[in-house]
This record gives sequence, C-alpha cells and structure tokens, in this order.
Amino acid sequence: MTTATALPGLVTGTWVVDPAHTEIAFTVRHLMTKVRGRFTQFEGTVTVGDDLTSSAAEATIQLASVDTGTKQRDDHLRSSDFFDAEQQPTMTYRSKALHEHGEGYVAVGDLTVKAVTREVELAVELLGVGTDAYGNERIGLEATGQISRKDFGIDFNMPLDGDKLLIGDLVTITLTVQAVHQAA
Repeated sequence: MTTATALPGLVTGTWVVDPAHTEIAFTVRHLMTKVRGRFTQFEGTVTVGDDLTSSAAEATIQLASVDTGTKQRDDHLRSSDFFDAEQQPTMTYRSKALHEHGEGYVAVGDLTVKAVTREVELAVELLGVGTDAYGNERIGLEATGQISRKDFGIDFNMPLDGDKLLIGDLVTITLTVQAVHQAA
C-alpha cells in the first residue's frame, strides 16, 4: 500500500519522536494483579517510505528512567536483578520489516536489552496525521506487543504458595507515539 493511501496526509521522510507527547509503557503480572510502568527518557525516529511497508523505526530508551510510581520498586528494576541499568544503560529497537495485517500493520524488529537481542513483533495502528498549532506536521501511532522477560535474561522471581511466582514472565508493551516531520 502506498503511503498516500495508507493514511491521507502522511508524507515520506524522517519523523522524530516527540517525547513530550509519547509514552513507552509496559504491564506485567505481579502477585494477583498487574503492575504498569513507563520509561520517561527516550529518543526515536520513524522513516516513512514511498510504500509504507518500506518504512523503518528505531528507538533508544534509557533504562534508568523506568517509572512505576513506586521508588523502591523502580530502584529494584534498575538493579542487576532486572535491567542492570548502571552496566547496560539503554534498550534499543530497530525495525527490519513492516507488513500489512488486517487494517493495521505488524512491525518486525530487533529489541536489545542487557546485551541480548531478540526479534519482536509489534502490532501497529496508524492513528492520524495533521498539523499542530505551530505548523509542524505530526503523525500519531500506537504499537503493542508482548515479550518474555526471560528471553532477555531478566529472570528474577520469588516462589509463592505452590507453583505460583511473584512476577509474571510475559510483559505487554504499549507505545503511544507522536512524531514530528523533519524538513528535508
């Protein structure tokens, strides 16, 4: 599908992620509920091609910026039990392919956490394109997926009653992105 027909108004070129209007969030099971968190420091770009499936994305996330709303938990997540943010300060994503899927897309890319790289699929929904009050062209999109934290060597856990564990293995990722088009 051409870029023009995929989302009317979307133009080719480089779009820079706007951190003030973007959220990189995650959810994971903890005990009998779920914990939600986000990363507050990151940068990224989306390069839109003539054919939308030739587009690419990349991002770098500062692991020390993890925020679940609880300082003690955030400090533990930064430790070597989880992200080891002092030794491995960033997580990176680089897309390799974008495929049409139903009314949306699937981005296939490499996610690297703690020096471990795994292929990850993210369902992508294009939310819209428009011009802001300052004349900047913006695009909105949302990407979601799941990863196994054990696949990245993040396997800290504590046994509970019977065969239950304190923390779930599957992590749901939700990226709500707004990016600004860069003039050529």
